[in-house]
Amino acid sequence: MSTATDSQKSIHQGRNVKRFREMLGLKQEALALALGDDWSQKRVSLLEGKELIEEDILAQVAAILKVPVEAIKNFDEEKAVNIISNTFNDTSMLNAVNYNPTFNPIDKLIEVYEENKKLYEQLLASEREKVEILKSKNN
Repeated sequence: MSTATDSQKSIHQGRNVKRFREMLGLKQEALALALGDDWSQKRVSLLEGKELIEEDILAQVAAILKVPVEAIKNFDEEKAVNIISNTFNDTSMLNAVNYNPTFNPIDKLIEVYEENKKLYEQLLASEREKVEILKSKNN
């Protein structure tokens, strides 16, 4: 039987700090700079390797990353992946991408090609007219 403390122990806070930092596109050096003068990239790396992080440091890091302390303490990647995989299926709309279009993509490509071909032909005819006008002016 698993208890809340068992699941709490399995969450690696340092790894969660790394995940949130990477999601924000922040480098270890930038986090170290934001944490203060006594921090370095190496120290941030060591912090990210710790399973449990001291409350005061965790609060500081959470404030810099703009996430709640609870997010770092409780984020479980396995559970998040489970939720996502059980929420979305092949017919879902994910990130506003329609995986089941109501049109034939090949027909759409041909349509765009035909439109571009017409524009190219009009442009070519216009250029030919210009060449003829220039030739007539030079003669």
